[in-house]
Amino acid sequence: ATGEQGADAGAPAAAGNLIDITSPMVGTFYRAPAPDAPPYVEVGSTVKPGDTLCILEAMKLMNELECEVSGTIAEICVENAAPVEYGQVLFRVSPA
Repeated sequence: ATGEQGADAGAPAAAGNLIDITSPMVGTFYRAPAPDAPPYVEVGSTVKPGDTLCILEAMKLMNELECEVSGTIAEICVENAAPVEYGQVLFRVSPA
């Protein structure tokens, strides 16, 4: 790690052949719209721009994080209901 943060959190950043999807805010990461609902995406899910990946709760507001790239979810980097920081990698996507 170089200690360098991208100027545009939430925008994809390439890591090898994978694209990192980062958190645009500090908050709590939720994989599903409700505790009893299935997650928005799983490893292996195909995603495209506009697809909802997760919810980030900040100050009691639920913010949907939409995908900006086409590809396949290669890794989910955060546990459900975990706190996340601005710029933290949430997902890694293998581009289509």
